[in-house]
Parts: sequence; structure tokens; C-alpha cells
Amino acid sequence: MKQIHPADVIDNSPVRSFHIWLMIWLFLVITLDGYDVVIYGASVPLLIQEWGISDVTAGAIGSYTVIGTAIGAVLFGMLADRMGRKKIILLTTFLFGFFTFLAGFAPNPILFTISRVIAGIGLGGVMPNVIALATEMFPKRVRTAIVASIFCGYSVGAIAAALTSRALLPTVGWESIYWIGGVPVLFLPFLMKGVPESVGFLLEKGREEEARKVLALIDPHISHDGAVELVKPERKTQVSLPIVKLFTENRAFSTVMFWLSCFSAFVLIYSMNTWLPRLMMKAGYDLSSSLAFTAVMQIGAIIGTVVFGPLVNKWGFKRVLVPLFFCGAVALSLIGFMSSTIVAFALIAIIGAASVGVQNIANAFVSQYYPEAMRSTALGSTMAFGRIGGIVAPTFVGVLLSFNLPPQYNFAAIASAAVLGGLAVLLVQEKYAIYRNEQAKTGNGQVTVS
Repeated sequence: MKQIHPADVIDNSPVRSFHIWLMIWLFLVITLDGYDVVIYGASVPLLIQEWGISDVTAGAIGSYTVIGTAIGAVLFGMLADRMGRKKIILLTTFLFGFFTFLAGFAPNPILFTISRVIAGIGLGGVMPNVIALATEMFPKRVRTAIVASIFCGYSVGAIAAALTSRALLPTVGWESIYWIGGVPVLFLPFLMKGVPESVGFLLEKGREEEARKVLALIDPHISHDGAVELVKPERKTQVSLPIVKLFTENRAFSTVMFWLSCFSAFVLIYSMNTWLPRLMMKAGYDLSSSLAFTAVMQIGAIIGTVVFGPLVNKWGFKRVLVPLFFCGAVALSLIGFMSSTIVAFALIAIIGAASVGVQNIANAFVSQYYPEAMRSTALGSTMAFGRIGGIVAPTFVGVLLSFNLPPQYNFAAIASAAVLGGLAVLLVQEKYAIYRNEQAKTGNGQVTVS
């Protein structure tokens, strides 16, 4: 009986219709995720006006929501290694869609916050599992570009949130954009059919026939009648706490640097997502124009991901991520001094590339640094630590705004996070990465996954 290694089949397969459809479904999930995250920042000015809450309270609500995402990232990141990527993606998509919809009916800040926290748990859990599933199901040569492209969906969703908010907030009210946030629930039957389970997970759980069916979509030559034996992936003995694995085999320092980098990126992302419209209104723009800045920031994120993501294979992760972080710091430092709308738009686009765009590419970096057995745990814990930055950022910026400082001071304070992020990526020890080991074996200079 012929033996094959499923990972080899996936790594070396051509891009088929199966991959294209999978990319579409995962892109859609992240698009819905991006919409959900950004609508709060768009609605903050109206919530402050309707409920009479302060900037600090509005920031605290944003922070509580991110606490939910941190819980979701850790909880569902580790559960997926036991329950499977597909089940967790479906469950978390339901959570953030349904409870965002409920938030649109909240009569007061307390019930609104509860709904947003539960939605945040879903938002935090879906992202690491989408990354892990994409990493495990796409061919090696296009994996980095595919993962980065899927996460362009976040920016597409954010742009949709900004444009929808710009159209509906002045006339219909803030509730309407949250009702639209319930759309993910309607897509669950399609996701259930279109998203497969990880082949490696199925084999580990003894579900060989299901694994064979999924693998046949990637390589139709694989027999369904058992003539081909699928070799189960090797698993090392698990330590008592899965997260401890991230600090073994000389990866401890780099794990901390990944966490700091993600922390910095999330400070940038959540500062901008929560407060950009309000910050730009403080700088003299009206609500409609301020929401346009949110859309431009996400366009910059998409351009940054599409342009710089593919360059990773040529230049390496660090040579792409470090300059992007530092360019973001410069742009943030300058934005408060700009009176030209066109120049301000350009700087905001750079900030988008240096925050959301950087995180899109960094997700692929983390995903490819660690072996498959600890991949979801690595992504989940990294994003969980990153979300500490997301927790701190909304309240921190809310406090800054309460001081009524000139706009450039607020932006300069946020820029410090970009500097920290650049330094953290610079210190990651690539020599211990899994793809470095693969390069040493094959002599291939491109970034790969084992």
C-alpha cells in the first residue's frame, strides 16, 4: 500500500478551485469581522451625544470589548487544537454576529457593553483559527500571500463599516449599523458547507475517511477506497500547559518579541478604529469627513498588505515589517500638523499600512515561525497579548482627549507604539523559525512552512 504524507500533498499542490473557494469563504469571515470592529468607532460620537457619556467612558466601553476579544483569542485558540478549526470558526462567527445585532437594540450603555463584550469573544476567537486553517490548507509557495490577502478582508469590512456609517448615521441612527452587523449569522449554512476541517486535525482524531475526502479535493488522484495510506503527522509529547511550548527550543525571546509587536500593532489599530473619527473632529473636520478618513486608512491597509505582503518571500519578514512600523510612527507624528486634506489622507493611508497592514503580514510571520502542533496556541496567545494593547488604547486615548490637548500631542503619543513595534520585530530571532529549518534542508531562500 502506498503511503503519502498529507502535508506534502498540500504543500506541492497546484492552486485549484477548492483553494479559491476556501479563500473566498475565509475572506468573507474576516470581512465581517472587520466591519464589526470598526462600527463602534464610527458610532462613538452619536453614543456620546445620545447617552451623555464622557470620552473616558466611551473609551472604557471599547476597552471592555477588547477584553472579550482577548478571552476569545486564548480560549478558542487552544480549543481549536482539540476541537478543530472549522467548529470554532462557525461558533465564533455566530457569537460576534448575533451579539452585534443585539447591541443595536440596547437601551443603555450597560446592556450595550455586555453585548459588545460577548461579540468580542467571538471576534477574538475567529481570527487565529482562520489564519491556522489557511496556513494548513494552502500550497507552500503561495501561503504567505494567501494569508495576507485573506486578511485584506478586515480592511474591506472596515471600509464597508465607514461607508455604511457615513450613509446611515446622520439619518437612520447608530442602531442600524449594528443590525447590519448580524449578517454573519445568515452566512453560517454556507460556511458549514464550504469550509473544510484541517486534514492534520482529522488524522490526529482518527477520522481518516473525512481526511481522505478533503485531501481528494486538493489532489483528485488520491483514492477514496483506501488504496493509499495517509501518514499521520508526528506529534511531540504535550506538556501540561500548551502555552509553555512557545518558550521551548530557543523560542522564548522571540515569543516575547512577537507579543510586544502584536501589542504595539493593536494599540495602533484600536486607537484608530475607536477614535479616528473623534480625533479628526477635534482637528476641525465634520463627522462625514472624519468617517472618510476611516475608509482611507483601510484602503492604505489593503494597499500595504497587497504591495508588501508578496515582498516577504523576497526580502524576508523583518525587512518588510520594521520599516513599515517606523513609517507609521513618522506619519502619526506629522498628521497633527497638517492643514492640507490631501496630505492628511496620504498620511492616514500610511498609518493604515503600518497598523492593520503590518498585523496582516505579522500574522503570517507568527503562523510560519512555529510548528503546526502549536500554531493555533501561538497565534491565539500572541493575539491575546496584543489585545492588551487593544484594551489599553481606547481608554488611554479617551483620557488624552479629556485633557483637550492639541491634536498633534494625541497623535504623537499613539506614534510611540509604532516605534516599540518596529524594535520588537527587529529583535525576533529568525534562526529558530521553522521556515529557516526548511530553508536549511532545501537550500531555498524563500520563506516557507514546514
